[in-house]
Amino acid sequence: MIALADAAATDALGRHIAAALVGLDSGLVVSLAGELGAGKTALARATIQALGHDGHVVSPSYTLVEPYPLKGRTFYHLDLYRLGDPEELEFLGVREIDTGRDWVFVEWAERGTGFLPTPDIELEMVYAGTGREAHASAYSDAGKRFLYELGEAT
Repeated sequence: MIALADAAATDALGRHIAAALVGLDSGLVVSLAGELGAGKTALARATIQALGHDGHVVSPSYTLVEPYPLKGRTFYHLDLYRLGDPEELEFLGVREIDTGRDWVFVEWAERGTGFLPTPDIELEMVYAGTGREAHASAYSDAGKRFLYELGEAT
């Protein structure tokens, strides 16, 4: 569990996640779970910026997928909150993403079941008093390596 007292703490976690991602020699699929407003998009934005994106980071609420070329890879930010049917992901080219090389962060991943790659990590953002908490669970060897790298980055 990682306590996130405020927006600055969420930004700091994004920087730590970016450092951990750069330390990996593989891609990673991350499910960002949590209620509306829990900080999923803010965390993805902070991570993307910490990886070196200097432009505006838009929420993919309407486009569903936003790719960012970073560090010789692509960071895909997906927000499936408005996804009508998981089959829509087929038309967006989600199956062509190289999850062995690229980083994929998915908000509302459960809405894409059957069309998304299996997550390596789930980061659940939950309300905790006036702040938030992030809970991480690893589901693969890559996920375990990421959590190790994240521990080294913090």
